[in-house]
Amino acid sequence: MPREPRTGRPRASSRETLAEAACELFLERGFEQTSIADIASRAGVSRSSFFNYFASKSDILWSALDERVRALEERLRGDGATSAAASATADASLGASGRAGGAASAVTSALTALGAGFTPDSLALAVVNTDAMGLEAELEREASVRRSRIAAAVATRLHAAGVDRLEADVAGAAHGGAVLAAIEAWAHGGAGRAPLAGFLARALVVAAPTLPTAVRQLRVVARAERFDEALAFYRDELGLVERESHEGEGDARVAILAAGEATLELSNAGQVALIDRVETDGDAPSDAIRLAFEVGDADGMTERLVAAGAKLEASARQTPWRSLNSRLRGPAGLQITLFQELGPAGEPDSLT
Repeated sequence: MPREPRTGRPRASSRETLAEAACELFLERGFEQTSIADIASRAGVSRSSFFNYFASKSDILWSALDERVRALEERLRGDGATSAAASATADASLGASGRAGGAASAVTSALTALGAGFTPDSLALAVVNTDAMGLEAELEREASVRRSRIAAAVATRLHAAGVDRLEADVAGAAHGGAVLAAIEAWAHGGAGRAPLAGFLARALVVAAPTLPTAVRQLRVVARAERFDEALAFYRDELGLVERESHEGEGDARVAILAAGEATLELSNAGQVALIDRVETDGDAPSDAIRLAFEVGDADGMTERLVAAGAKLEASARQTPWRSLNSRLRGPAGLQITLFQELGPAGEPDSLT
């Protein structure tokens, strides 16, 4: 039975009233079959009042995100202008790599701010109900516009800091895609159950390798007397990707294996002792250098590596920081920690 249009004075927040009415109609009739007049009538306002809040039907879905994208563009544009002025007098001491690193930090900070406090709205509802609302073409078209705007803002900021245009454009595309992918994952995960900020942070980690840094790669060089055994273990069992391999004189062999994001974790003696207490039973102290690999299933990977010949030093256990850690001794004498990030308490572990 058709709903009666709301009459009388609209509720205090006409923007929210109109958005609610629009989403109801999109679910009932479909996006294309719903007119602005239909939305205004359902909300109990005049058609002209609709345009006090939204420029179009599409704006109902995208206006909240658009406000944040505009703020992102302004922030990166202003930051870039400030950085350019400062670099004019500080080039000698800062250097190109320092300016690029500062731009990368500015990009990450600005994109993180975009997701802060973002509450469930019409866009999240539309993403979850795309088919029911008939929004497939609309969302695909309009999402590409926002993705491109974010990409352009990021690329322009990086290029202004001296980053090569190709590298800046790739980084921009990656981060524009990261924002829209985070929004979609957040919506499907139940936008009211967890904040967008957590999904966006994870997406930005994935996109981060495209940002410029002064050091482009961390490479650990390990001597392996039983080379084939070590290669099979780390490549075939642990799952590292063989990026390069070479042979030289005197039976020289080397394989370079990619292991995702590389970081150097510096710990003092107190921190090492703390981690040993948390991660082990006290009988497997840390070597001076220990390799830690983040995996999706710490229990399963621990079993797999033990079956492949690793010595178990400490079974997987949950740390106070919501990670699941195990410790092993692998080929080439390397001490290994496997860790699985579980996410904040209350979120399903499968999000990691």
